[in-house]
Amino acid sequence: MKRLILSLFALTAATTIMAQPVMSYQEAEAKANEILKTLTLEEKLSMTQGHNRFFFPGVPEKGLPYIYTTDASIGVKNRQHMHDASEVVIAERTTQFPAFIMLASTFNPELAHTYGHAVGEEARMAGAGVILGPGMNIYRNAQCGRNFEYLGEDPHLAASLIGEYVTGMQSTGTLACAKHFLANQTEFYRRRSNSIVDERAIMEIYTPAFKAAIDADVATVMTAYNLLNGEWTGQSKYVITDLLRGTLGFKGMVMSDWNSIYDWEKVIFSGQNLDMPGEDAFYIKKKPADLVAEGIVTEADIENMIRPTIATCIRWGLYDRYNSGKQYDRSLEAKLPAHLEVSYQTAAEGAVLLRNNGILPLSTDRQVLVVGKWLDTVPCGGGAARVEGYNHVTLMMALTDSFGGNVSFVEKPSAARLKAADVVICVTGTFDEEHAERPFAMQKKDEALVRLAVENNPNTIVLVHSGSAIDMSAWADKCAALIYGWYPGQNGQKAIRDIIIGKVNPSGKLPMTIERDFADSPAVDTVPEGFDLAKAVGNPNEKAFQTWTYDVNYDESILVGYRWYEKKGIKPLFPFGYGLSYTTFELAKPKILSKGKVKTLTADKPLKVAIEVNNTGAMAGAEVVQLYIAEKNPTVLRPNKELKAYKKVTVDAGKKAVVTFEVDKQMCAFWCDKSHAWTTNPGEYEILIGTSSADIAATLPFVVE
Repeated sequence: MKRLILSLFALTAATTIMAQPVMSYQEAEAKANEILKTLTLEEKLSMTQGHNRFFFPGVPEKGLPYIYTTDASIGVKNRQHMHDASEVVIAERTTQFPAFIMLASTFNPELAHTYGHAVGEEARMAGAGVILGPGMNIYRNAQCGRNFEYLGEDPHLAASLIGEYVTGMQSTGTLACAKHFLANQTEFYRRRSNSIVDERAIMEIYTPAFKAAIDADVATVMTAYNLLNGEWTGQSKYVITDLLRGTLGFKGMVMSDWNSIYDWEKVIFSGQNLDMPGEDAFYIKKKPADLVAEGIVTEADIENMIRPTIATCIRWGLYDRYNSGKQYDRSLEAKLPAHLEVSYQTAAEGAVLLRNNGILPLSTDRQVLVVGKWLDTVPCGGGAARVEGYNHVTLMMALTDSFGGNVSFVEKPSAARLKAADVVICVTGTFDEEHAERPFAMQKKDEALVRLAVENNPNTIVLVHSGSAIDMSAWADKCAALIYGWYPGQNGQKAIRDIIIGKVNPSGKLPMTIERDFADSPAVDTVPEGFDLAKAVGNPNEKAFQTWTYDVNYDESILVGYRWYEKKGIKPLFPFGYGLSYTTFELAKPKILSKGKVKTLTADKPLKVAIEVNNTGAMAGAEVVQLYIAEKNPTVLRPNKELKAYKKVTVDAGKKAVVTFEVDKQMCAFWCDKSHAWTTNPGEYEILIGTSSADIAATLPFVVE
């Protein structure tokens, strides 16, 4: 697998100059200060707000061009209806990559780097200086409409992938934007939700992915729609100055999400740098010019606000690129075939096999009846993240290519038709999008079809396309096989087909827990009383700016995802990190590679752990070895265990491979809300190694001094 990823990276990187910042922050700020001296007050005020909805502001006559930004994490949104089309040349086509949560399911940081690099190249092709992603909000709530844009429930998994994605993207000269900061875990009236989150949860669960992006030198950050502990994030001094810039060390430019600020005085003094999209909203009474005229805000305050925007564009060479007309790199259109390979590989590694009674892989000699949704269309999430793509490969096309006349397609079959079939593939799932939650339960007609299929044909394979967990408790143990196919991109159905026929051995793992019932979730009370979520689906929630807000209480604190279910003793339907293969693996007893009888971890002496992975089956495959850590006698609330490392390793049939990890003291730390710092208790700990959060093969005790 490593050889394949490296070859894909070579394909995408071969003709692109690897871009780096052209100068340090300090040098860029010094140049920004020189530019500020040349701007009038009116020009400075204009730099506080976006231009034409998707452009950074500029003063072209002073050498500050407008910089085009575009969505999304899962590709480059190809807008056809700009207010002023002359300001941007639209790319003829861009790739619809698999959803970000499918990337998370690969557990493959190298692939995340390659994926980010490919998206960055397409942004350069389309003339975009900034991609409005990656999204990295932690999956807390299965009903959140944007989960497909994120990287799952575990902060370590998200952080490990996001650092590589950002590095890959920005190596092309396209700037990444880490979003949405912070605690944006619901889309139900998202401008009205007030996330009540304690300090430990903020630091241990909700900021590690952002810290990884910052450590990867991410250029920009976007604040969220919601309030955090009583203040909208886009105008919160605590969120932007104290937490993002102070505790996490971010030095770049911060922008608001679209139409998400309410008080310009707070905005100017919060550390926010840019209001997007910049349209004057009726609910904001005083604008920056009014505040300056009244003496509430000074010209120096405006300069402090806009300086990071100018400095960031200088530091990364965007102004020079746009001023010289080099923002479009049409030569990169030749890389589209390589990007399709990246898209395919992501779907091939990201699809998760959750159940298999031996029916898979399926011989192409079998007679197959395919029923349900998305038979002749490509499933994809909606909203800002939606990318149209081109040359779509539907499931009908992919299966027909392999099965020929042995496959037939019926959207709504009868019970008799299902009974008569040799094999049934039932395709189901949900359409997820921003600005709305969707129920954990599928639509009644979709649920009814799956039940009809599994009740009438024991050889039913269920293929689910969704952006997060759905209720499968009534039929998951009745189907012959179950594949979670997420939103697999424009050619991802080829990968799903190749898994079905055994050309690809599945290796995806769940990046989140699938509960049996949404009542088991810590997010069960997210939607306030008196609202019918089912009736809210499809409601854009954006047409009116209500004056009310509602609280979302994160009472579970650090117990998110598997941490919650394990601590509460609730057995999920499928655990975090779970996924099957067509081969079998055995993990040998791990060893700590250090001298002495007592395995002791000190600040300057990490522990090296080795474990042997044996492929005991008849087919080459990949396994994700997961390392968790538990404190034996904690002095504060701690999860039963926490993922701290993982490695994906490919092993040939009958062969073995050795996986090594290095455990350091920070892996044992928790955030102390009294000292406001990371703290590691001395004492006894345990390393737990397995293939999911629920499948632990071995444990190793150690001591922290």
